[in-house]
This record gives sequence, C-alpha cells and structure tokens, in this order.
Amino acid sequence: MTVKLSDIAEAAGVSVMTVSNVMNGKRARVSQQTIARVQEIADRLGYVPNIPARSLAASRSHIVGALVPVGENNSLLVSPHTVAVIGGIEQHLRHHGYHVLLRGIEHEGEIGQAIRGWSLDGAILVEFTDAEIDRIRIDGVPLVALDSYSANPRTIGVRTDDHRGGWIAGALLMDAGHRHVLFAGPPYEGMGVVGQRFEGFRSACLAAGIPHDAIGSERVLTTFEDGRELGRRLRRDHPEVTGVFATADVLAIGIMAGLAESGVRVPDDVSIVGFDDLDISAYTSPGLTTIAQDMPAKVAEAARIILDEIEKGEGPRAPVSLGVRLVERGTVGSPRASA
Repeated sequence: MTVKLSDIAEAAGVSVMTVSNVMNGKRARVSQQTIARVQEIADRLGYVPNIPARSLAASRSHIVGALVPVGENNSLLVSPHTVAVIGGIEQHLRHHGYHVLLRGIEHEGEIGQAIRGWSLDGAILVEFTDAEIDRIRIDGVPLVALDSYSANPRTIGVRTDDHRGGWIAGALLMDAGHRHVLFAGPPYEGMGVVGQRFEGFRSACLAAGIPHDAIGSERVLTTFEDGRELGRRLRRDHPEVTGVFATADVLAIGIMAGLAESGVRVPDDVSIVGFDDLDISAYTSPGLTTIAQDMPAKVAEAARIILDEIEKGEGPRAPVSLGVRLVERGTVGSPRASA
C-alpha cells in the first residue's frame, strides 16, 4: 500500500502542507519537534517520495548539476579542493530538497547537453577556466561559476579574494627575510584565480624592495606528484630560492615531500606557504602555513545564489568575493637559519 502525505499528516496531527514542507526541505517555519515527528512517522510508515511526480507538479526537476572539467581518462575527484566543494554543495542543496548531479565534462559542448538532457534547474561550475566560462552560451538556466573572474553575464561568480591572498603570502615571506622566492602554480591566461594570486604575491615582494628577477615562477599542475617532482629539482633549478608560495595546499605538500627526499629541510632550508587551508595542511610535519579561504562560506554562498535564482528568479547579480586569512603553522622561517 502506497503511503501518502495525508497519511503522515493524520498520524502526526499536522496539515498536509506542513508534511510537504518537511519532505521538500522547506523547514524554516516548522519547529524542530514537528520535523522530527514527521520524519519518524514517515520512516515508520515506509514513505517513499515520488520524485518524478513532484518534479512534474512543480515544473522543476529539483536537480542541480555540479559540473567539473575532466580529461578523457581522468577522475573528476582527484583534487581535495574539488571534493570539499562538492561535498559542501551537496549538503546545502540536500537540506533544501534538491539533488546534486555530479558530472564530469570532457568537452565544453557537454555542459549544454547535461543541462538539457537532465532537465537541470541550475548548475554550479567548478574549476572551469575563465576562457571556458566566457564561451558558455546557455540561456534560461541559472549558472554559478566558482572561482571565476569571467565577465559572461550568463554566469554569477563566487570567489575568494585571490589577489589579497597572494599579497599576504608574499608579505609573510618578505617579513621573514626572504629575498629570492618562487611562485608555483598551474599554467594560466589572463587575470583569473592563478593570475590574481601571482600578481598579489609579486606586488608584495616588489613593495618590499626586491628586484623583479628575484621572483621566480614555475608552471606546474596542482597535484601532489607535480609538487613532489618540483621539490626534487628545486635546489638544482633554483639554488638561490629560500621561499616558495604554492597556489594550492596539495601542491605545497607535494613540494615538501620532494624537498624531504632531496635532503632539504622545511623551513630550515626552504620556507613554504600554501593556499586553501584544507584539512590535510594540518597533518603534515611540520604543519603547513597557508592562506585560508573560507570554503564553507564559499559553497554556502554558491548554494544560496543558485537556490535564489531557481526559486525567486532574481536574475543577474554582481560577483561575490570572500575574504582570506593567514594560518601560521610551521613551514615558514628565516632564511638566516640555513646560513
């Protein structure tokens, strides 16, 4: 026998509308006691929501896409940053009655295919380049682009103050006395996330009075293995460098591993600053000094915007930029310690 909302309402002594709100994640005006009672009765009676019928009645699928670019033979969850972002988005949207479709995108045309094919109510774009987002020509569906500086009016950007983060990292190394430093990050074009972090870093170093040629740069992918490879050859390729700013914690931790394998001590010989403040940054030895972005706030803002766009149709709005802060652990010291 199929259990209906009215059956739950009768058993709980509340209205069908109240039960519907609880089941659909619209709980702002429902007490915690009522929510718990409705859920307990629904579980006891074996209620199973008819999602297709619900979507048809609401003219919505209640599905939001989390779209991530991937290579043809790559996993879309190789980055700890991506895992943290997707997990946070799913949690927020689940609590509002929406499902998240996690989809790897190999070619840009698949963005439109995923949105139309799954009748997505909206999509959150994760780790796409600004150039890729610039080329999106999809209308009528809310799109939020994380960590984007694209001017595409079809998308809303939610990002961290990357320039400020780079400045803090550069100023920290300068204050510690470093005069030959290295920026490590992925290849980039224009002034997107990586470009902003580099410009902030470079500006802080120049403001401290060191010459342009004392600021090196390495283009490496933000993976542990690429960082490890850079760490292994750092002394050979950049013998004068005593301080490194990596654009991601996982890259910084890889560099630390490569340095350790080469007999180079952190921070006695080389100081390292990361970016993100992922959980893993506290588990290294020494703990990674890093620029913290407020990941919970970023994913919460992305979820809030996509829900407002879907349910209220608020239309285009200005990009959102969130602050950063320094988390000092144990990977930055004075270069004089290695003299």
